[in-house]
Amino acid sequence: MSKTVSPQDFAFVFRLPTRWSDLDMLGHVNNSRFFSFDESARLEYFGELMRDDPTFWKQRGFILARIECDFLAQLHHPAQVDVGFRIARIGRSSMDTLAGMFVDAKPVATSRGVLVWYDYEQQKPQPVPDDVRALIRERERIAPEE
Repeated sequence: MSKTVSPQDFAFVFRLPTRWSDLDMLGHVNNSRFFSFDESARLEYFGELMRDDPTFWKQRGFILARIECDFLAQLHHPAQVDVGFRIARIGRSSMDTLAGMFVDAKPVATSRGVLVWYDYEQQKPQPVPDDVRALIRERERIAPEE
């Protein structure tokens, strides 16, 4: 069981509306959509880096190595989902992510992932660059473990 998260744990929050197509036959947002919510927040979190670095996704970047999710409450449409996203740990070549998904500040899901910094030309992991570490440290409310 994961530790309870709150919106205050996150300096970065990305708001997403649910869509009719997110629903399953039981009338709630399907569990697979929470992984898409995590992905959207993750890409927005790193958006500044991706926009300012022409080598991103061509020569360097990250790849998702692992993701898991705890479903805490049913989510019904329509809703605005606030996805708090942060880097909880920065290792030599990997980063642990944490996302809390909230509706009206009530947690509905928590996801955790592992990102690996990757050299796309050599097709292998590389150390997390200092500029990426600095960007992460600068934007986090809770300092990542290093």
